[in-house]
Amino acid sequence: MNHFDQQTIQDLEFDVLRKILHDYCVQPTARERMADLSPLLDHSKLLVELARLEEFVRIRREAVTFPAADFEELSQEIKWLQVKDSTLTEEGFGRIHRASNLTNEIINSLKELNEVFPQLYALTAEIEQTKELCEAVEKVFNLKWQVKDDASVELQSIRSSIGAVRRQIAKNFAKVLKDYNGKGFLADTGEAYINERRVLAIYSTHKRKVNGVVAGSSKTGNLTYIEPEVNIQLNFELESLFDDERREIRKILQQLTNEIRHRLPLIEQYQTLLTEIDFIQAKARLALDMDGVLPTIEEEPMIDLVKAYHPVLLLNNRRLGRVTYPQTLTMDKFSRMLVISGPNAGGKSITMKTIGLLQIMLQSGLLLPIGDKSKMSLFHAVLTDIGDNQSIENQLSTYSYRLKRMNHFLKVANRRSLVLLDEFGTGSDPDLGGALAEVFFEELYNRKAFGVITTHYSNIKLKAAQLRNAVNGCMLFNTETLEPTYKLSIGQPGSSFTFEVAEINGIPMSMIVAAKSKLSSQKVQMDELLSSLQVEKTKFEELSRNADEAGQLASQTIKDFEKRREKFEDKLARQQETIERNNKYLNHGKRMAQFIESWNLRAKNKELLDEVKKYVVVEKSKIDEERKTKAIQKKISQNTEVKQQKKSSRDRMKVGSLVRLENTKQTGEVLELESGQAIVAFGVFKTKVDVFKLELIRE
Repeated sequence: MNHFDQQTIQDLEFDVLRKILHDYCVQPTARERMADLSPLLDHSKLLVELARLEEFVRIRREAVTFPAADFEELSQEIKWLQVKDSTLTEEGFGRIHRASNLTNEIINSLKELNEVFPQLYALTAEIEQTKELCEAVEKVFNLKWQVKDDASVELQSIRSSIGAVRRQIAKNFAKVLKDYNGKGFLADTGEAYINERRVLAIYSTHKRKVNGVVAGSSKTGNLTYIEPEVNIQLNFELESLFDDERREIRKILQQLTNEIRHRLPLIEQYQTLLTEIDFIQAKARLALDMDGVLPTIEEEPMIDLVKAYHPVLLLNNRRLGRVTYPQTLTMDKFSRMLVISGPNAGGKSITMKTIGLLQIMLQSGLLLPIGDKSKMSLFHAVLTDIGDNQSIENQLSTYSYRLKRMNHFLKVANRRSLVLLDEFGTGSDPDLGGALAEVFFEELYNRKAFGVITTHYSNIKLKAAQLRNAVNGCMLFNTETLEPTYKLSIGQPGSSFTFEVAEINGIPMSMIVAAKSKLSSQKVQMDELLSSLQVEKTKFEELSRNADEAGQLASQTIKDFEKRREKFEDKLARQQETIERNNKYLNHGKRMAQFIESWNLRAKNKELLDEVKKYVVVEKSKIDEERKTKAIQKKISQNTEVKQQKKSSRDRMKVGSLVRLENTKQTGEVLELESGQAIVAFGVFKTKVDVFKLELIRE
């Protein structure tokens, strides 16, 4: 039984999205599929479709090279190829040629990216990539999609004759035209075409002076069109040649049809692939229009929407340059029934429809305009009762319709159902209807169904507060400007702001005061309390938001400070290194200055020279020692690397490997390996050699 009925489709405006998707498709088959698009009951198939769509959207967003699905369907060609001795048209062969080329391009594109786009690649995995069809067609047709002259010997001969006859006709006509023009018989136009034959345009007063057959006359009768006598027989001959050409072309096309008929299964695969790409491409275009993403699909029933937009409203508002308000909410096994209250025109119904429409879209294989951290699950049924659905045909009032709808819900609802009820309990006496609505609410709750309910009834709000796995929510209202904010707040019921809304719509204050006097003091106090709570909650949320912003600012400031501190410490370390290096140079300079000063004084020159030499020798020995140490370390490193390479090659040595005796050019084949030794055949001689004395040449 399909629990995503047509009424649900209409209630949630999914048919509007169907129309958009229908117009995005290129060919009829995809359009027909879009017109009937509905939730898939096979969830495994749905997950594959969603993965394919997400891959295609990534191709478009990341500008990956991929051919455009610009093609014409092959339905007629497939139909005629199934009929024995049928003949395809020139246009039909053109469609097959383009489809074959396009399919090969798609296969090539996905073959290189099969690991990145595995689900799209799977569409092409069973399709043979071949140029056979294209080559067969190209032998017959030229680039203008006309049958080539050399498609057959007979056709070449016929067209050669056609060319010769045409040239003779043109030569004869030019001669006659010149002759009669000199005599003044021709009108200004000189000539015309009647029934594809070239004729003379003669003034009617001279028509009897011209040899030929009258082919017609002008509307006024001033001109008579005459086919020159010299060309009459040639024109008949030309028509006969054209008939021969048509017969020969048909014969060639029939031969070509028979030649490709055995590839009918491949052509059917072309049709299937290209129409599927057309279908996916249309869905991808919608996803790109509304920044659609694929939420995480959870096994257990739940809805966790982050910055979720109503798709139709988002597209319309973008077109009109208006703002669209997103909603963020969570429904799981602990909060599976959400009761939304608040003022009229505050966004209750839109919020509920957003949840339902996104669910229908997801289960129909579409991406959603939501935040990328959103999570959703798959339901077996989405049940809606939205709007005034009177049935004149069945003589049902709104309330009767709703009761019949509710009876259906009670038969279907379970833990895998999502129930959406707008203005729950209305349509009857408020007290009686409210009581029955409360019982329905409890029954749906006991069936563990998920549900979103909009209501003004206090008893429904109270019941949601009492039930463990139900939760109240309200649409916020700006009490200062007396305007809705279109934001959903979870945790408490909302006031209907009945009197405030009446005031901003121009109802006299005296009537509002009179209306309040009609109510019990408790009712007025309750509504005022809800209004007050909502004001306080709005202030609290503002303070909380400011605190979050301050916390984020403080966190960012700390990060900036840490970065600056690290840069400062790094700069300080570099400066310290520079200072130490400069001090070293300074000390050397001072010592050298002392040498120079002593030399200049020319006192104890020999002792000074000896001291300089001693200093130079010491410094040179330090440098030599450092070089020697580095050379030894380098040699040790090289030896270690060579040993590791040799060990690695010996580890790979096996029976049959080609080896060489160390430090020789002698090569041989390993016959046996055992306990670090190998028996090697060097030519006709066999010997036992330690493995470490062998070098591996080939495994």
